[in-house]
Amino acid sequence: MGSILITGGAGFIGTNFVQQWLKQEDSDVVVFDKLTYAGNYSSLKPLTENEKTAKRFFFVHADICDALAVAETLRKYDVEKIVHFAAESHVDRSIDGPAVFVRTNVLGTFTLLEECRKYYGELSVERQKFFRFLHVSTDEVYGSLGDTGKFCEETPYDPRSPYSASKASSDFFVNAYFHTYGLPVVTTNCSNNYGPFQFPEKLIPLMILNCLEGKPLPVYGDGLNVRDWLYVEDHCTAIRTVLKNGLCGESYNLGGNCETTNIHIVKTICRLVDKLASEYGISLPKFPCESLITYVKDRPGHDRRYAMDISKVESQLRWSPSMTFEEGMEKTVRWYLENQQWCSEITQGRYQRQRLGNL
Repeated sequence: MGSILITGGAGFIGTNFVQQWLKQEDSDVVVFDKLTYAGNYSSLKPLTENEKTAKRFFFVHADICDALAVAETLRKYDVEKIVHFAAESHVDRSIDGPAVFVRTNVLGTFTLLEECRKYYGELSVERQKFFRFLHVSTDEVYGSLGDTGKFCEETPYDPRSPYSASKASSDFFVNAYFHTYGLPVVTTNCSNNYGPFQFPEKLIPLMILNCLEGKPLPVYGDGLNVRDWLYVEDHCTAIRTVLKNGLCGESYNLGGNCETTNIHIVKTICRLVDKLASEYGISLPKFPCESLITYVKDRPGHDRRYAMDISKVESQLRWSPSMTFEEGMEKTVRWYLENQQWCSEITQGRYQRQRLGNL
């Protein structure tokens, strides 16, 4: 049995996926990660200290734009499956500096595809039957919805930010490598994820930590932008399902069936932090936390609404989300309350510096 290569496996969704894979599957895991500000080796370190997982877990510190490193990794670890998470993903950062998004999301994906094409061609016909390349993408490639309707897999692409444009381009390259070269690829487009290990620049962890520090809770515009929220463990289960049973050349929309406004998310976080802080011996600087909500100028090109039609993956692959919004949000808030040290170290970059010094 060959190994599975996880690009961006030290990031938010990647970390959760690696942990789930090692619990649920048998093959070895190779994490390939550049360890940027959002890639944190500390999240994976326990896997190297556990006797059961240490023998099956390998880490490669490298950039997906490095063709030689990709090629060497594919052959050294006898890679059979690839899940491609590695990407720049923060919309605000893409507005301030789009070049790195083009480099990582477009050129990086192209480099990975090209080296996989060469590697796949070297495999025996029997081994080729088991090879899969799963590309993880986003609902943002579809643009913005009105008050009704949902994105389906046939929705025309209409990206509105440098981030979504770069992801749309990578999706097109993946599709082209299937049709041109026969590379066995499959794409998933997911809605907003939340849960443990998310870097604290994203909405949910940022609001939790700001509540704990008594800082303002900035909400863009009127706060009524709507997103479909998917708990990260459900997303990881969906990816495993698509990797096993999805049809090559197809794309699958993944969502949580949980549409809600940004302001509702923030107010839910406030109520949970107010309720749970005392359980962890935390005294809040300001109470109630809702008093910290501050409306700020909307960001450029802010899509009004996303919603995913997941009927294809539900009917064809028998996957659907299992976590309710209420359960997922409480689990998430509790995780950040329990892991404030992790948050502090990550935001200050200490773990990255420590790890990089030893590589």
